[in-house]
Amino acid sequence: MTSATSPFDPVTIGPLNLRNRFIKSGANEAMCLDGKPTKALVKHHRDLAAGGVGMTTVAYMAVAKVGRTLPNQIWMRAEVLPDLRVLTQAVHDEGAAISAQITHGGSFVTGMKVRGRTISSSAGFNPAGALKGNFFQRAMTEADMAQVVAEFVAAAELARDAGFDAVELHMGHGYLLNQFISPLSNRREDEYGGSAENRVRFPARVLAAVKQAVGRELAVLAKINVADGVRRGATVEDAIVTAQALQAAGADMLVLSGGRNVESTWFMFGSNMNRETIARVLKQQGEWVTALMMKAAASSEPKIDFKEMYFLEYSRKIRAAVELPLAYLGGTKSLANAEQAMAEGFECVVLARALIHDPALVNKFRSGELTESGCDNCNACVAYIYHPAGTWCVHNPPNDPLLNTIPAAAVD
Repeated sequence: MTSATSPFDPVTIGPLNLRNRFIKSGANEAMCLDGKPTKALVKHHRDLAAGGVGMTTVAYMAVAKVGRTLPNQIWMRAEVLPDLRVLTQAVHDEGAAISAQITHGGSFVTGMKVRGRTISSSAGFNPAGALKGNFFQRAMTEADMAQVVAEFVAAAELARDAGFDAVELHMGHGYLLNQFISPLSNRREDEYGGSAENRVRFPARVLAAVKQAVGRELAVLAKINVADGVRRGATVEDAIVTAQALQAAGADMLVLSGGRNVESTWFMFGSNMNRETIARVLKQQGEWVTALMMKAAASSEPKIDFKEMYFLEYSRKIRAAVELPLAYLGGTKSLANAEQAMAEGFECVVLARALIHDPALVNKFRSGELTESGCDNCNACVAYIYHPAGTWCVHNPPNDPLLNTIPAAAVD
C-alpha cells in the first residue's frame, strides 16, 4: 500500500499507475445500443477524463448475452471491439485510465425475458425477474460455474484487447456473484453455502481465474458490499471475510459499496430513491406496470436523510482487516471528504453522482474553484438509466439523444 497525503497524488494499483486517486464509479450510463457502446458513452467518459479523474469506470459490461439486466447493455464479444477501442482511446487521449466493470446479472434480469430459468446461487421464485416473466431461477451446477468462470475470463481478455487498463468484477448490489455472497440469495447447503467463507468461494474462484489470465497487464478489482443493509443480509463481518478471501485470490484493489438493488437501494445511495421521477421516465417509455411497482416499493422503504461519508464506519472495519488497496465509496461530496478518505488509509476515492453533476469536479477541486460538489443527492439521475438519452443530472442541460443512437465506431 502507498500512504497518501493528498487525493491528487499518483497511485499504483497492481500493474496500473493512476495520475490521481479519484475514480468515477461504475454507474449505469444507459449509453449503449444493441449491446454496443454509443457515441454518447464515448462523450460521457471523455468528459470525465478531461475533467480530471484518475480513472473512469464503464458500468455493467455483461460477460454473456444472458448476463444482461437491461436489453441494451453491453455484452462482451469480439463484435464490439472496434467500439470499445474508440471508447478507451478517447479516455487515454485525455490522460486518464479506464476500467471495464464486468459482471453477470444471474437472476437479476429486470428488462427482458430470458429463455428458461435464470441462473443463481439457489433455486426458487425470482422476484427481480417476475415483471418480465422470469418467474423462477435455478441453482448453478459445477458445469454452470465452470462456464461462468470461462465467460468472466473471456470478457477480461476482451477488455485487455480493447485497451482497458483495469477490470472490475461486480460482486455487489444483488448481481450473480453477490447472489452467492449474500445470505439473502444463497440458501445452498453444499461447499458454496452456509458460512461467509463458503459463500465467497465461487466469487473468489472467478477473480483468481481472471487474475491469472490478465493480471500482468490489467489491474484486477472487485466491487463488494460493506453490508447489505437489511435484516438477514450480509453484515460487515461477512464483508471482512469476503475481502480477505479476495485478497488471497489476488485482487489488486477492492471498491467498497453496499446495498442491494431490490432489498435496500436506500442503503446503497445513502438516501431514498427518487421514485416519482423513475415512475415518470418509465411511463414515458411505456413501462406502466414497472412504474407502478416502483412507486409501490417506496411505501415500504425507511425514510433516510443523506449524510456525507455514509459507509465510513463499515469501511473502516474492512480497512483494519486487510492489507490490499481499498477504494472508499459512499457520500463523498467535497475535497475535505476525499482528504478524509486518504487520512483513513484508503488508497482511492470513488464518486458517481457528484461527477454526473459536474464531470470537471476533480479539476475544479485541484484549482480551488470548488471545494464541494453542487450535487443535492436528489437521485433523479438514477431514473435516466431508463431513458433513451442516457443518465444525466436534471440540474444540467439534457443529453443529446441522437448521440445514443450511433455506435461508437461509426464514421462521422
